[in-house]
Amino acid sequence: MISGKPQAISGWGRYPIVESLVSSPDDFGDIGLCGQDTLICRGQGRSYGDAAVSSHGRVIETSRLGRLCQFDRTTGVVRAEAGMTIGGLLGHAVPLGWFVPVTPGTKQVSLGGAVAADVHGKNHHRVGSIGNHVIELELIVGDGSRLQCGPRRNAELFWATVGGMGLTGIVATVTLQLTPIETSSISAQHFKAPDLETVFRWLQDNEHDDQYTVAWIDCLSRGRQFGRGIVIRGHHAGRDELAARPLSVPARSAIPVPMEFRTCLVNPLSARIFNALYYAVQGWKSDPFLVDYDRFFYPLDGIGNWNRLYGKRGFLQYQCMIPEEHAHDGVRRIFERLISHQRGVYLAVLKRLGPANPAPLSFPDRGYTLALDLPMTGDDLLKRLDEIDDMVLEFGGRVYLAKDARLAPERFRRMYPRLHEWLHVKSAVDPCGRFRSDMSARLGIDRLVADAREPALGAGVSCA
Repeated sequence: MISGKPQAISGWGRYPIVESLVSSPDDFGDIGLCGQDTLICRGQGRSYGDAAVSSHGRVIETSRLGRLCQFDRTTGVVRAEAGMTIGGLLGHAVPLGWFVPVTPGTKQVSLGGAVAADVHGKNHHRVGSIGNHVIELELIVGDGSRLQCGPRRNAELFWATVGGMGLTGIVATVTLQLTPIETSSISAQHFKAPDLETVFRWLQDNEHDDQYTVAWIDCLSRGRQFGRGIVIRGHHAGRDELAARPLSVPARSAIPVPMEFRTCLVNPLSARIFNALYYAVQGWKSDPFLVDYDRFFYPLDGIGNWNRLYGKRGFLQYQCMIPEEHAHDGVRRIFERLISHQRGVYLAVLKRLGPANPAPLSFPDRGYTLALDLPMTGDDLLKRLDEIDDMVLEFGGRVYLAKDARLAPERFRRMYPRLHEWLHVKSAVDPCGRFRSDMSARLGIDRLVADAREPALGAGVSCA
């Protein structure tokens, strides 16, 4: 077993920062499970909060565990170690005419992390989240054994792992069905929406919808322009579309943010200037145009360590889901509440979601998801977000665990009413609670697992 080295780490939001014992094995067999040792896996550290950090156990970085195992060029079925990133997989797949079926807003996400968070993208309303396209997982569970699971094999364990934030075991390999493409270009089109009502209407109608659809919202606009935005749509371009590029991987170097700033560089003045320019410039693109997939899906990947722009205190990304029937009212009220407390929301993205999959802790469900970036300012911000949580609960929604750093356990249990189903599987495959994170402790999951374990211990099960 490789022992860990003390290291200060955080999620992408850089809040909270905690001291963890971190190790980076070259093989899954080097990880080891013994004694009362607890651990959590960490891919690229792109979950925003405390899901992949541990103050009391080991953190296993999987960056060296990203080998390609098998790729069927005819069917597009690929099997890779869980540490492989989406960007790394695209480097293999795109030249052969295949693309990942679902992608979040960064390609610097490991496949294991994508499964653990059940990531969704701009096409959830059409194809669902990543779990809908996984054929099989190889999972290392609490006793060290390896299990194969999928929608048709050990299905309960599979769906508990999808969206389970790494708490059911170590995802060793992922077998995924890819999507065929003819070119590496995206045929995109932008629509300038004058207000929030128009944004919602256009996200729902066929005239503005496409394979991928998303809306950027200007949260600083007021009056008649309240909630104005740019509705962005696109699809994988065919060979005959606008002289689309061949199957090639775009070469783009990220512009680095070279240092950590003591204070947040994103402020009301800079944000207003950016929003006005973005709304004007992007609104000009009303005719279809070609863009490489890297710039369409991963614009922020073009800025290395962009999280440093929020300063030493970091930031919170608040992402919630609100059911369809309450979404417009709910999003408007969230904006109004934050504005009334003079909270600057400098980045807001709205997406339409389709039906949920069978995973008990998966985030998406039929409705809309709103993601907001908020500079960390202290306890007052945390209090305001508790109020937003209550509003989201009132509308029957939930918070995305992959973006969360502060949700209270009682609200978590109400937002995820199928938690008991997940706990049943967790207790069966990890009865000693070896897989823990600071998130699982904060949300009360560790305590719930321990309570469920008490009868089993009386029957002679030892976790020593």
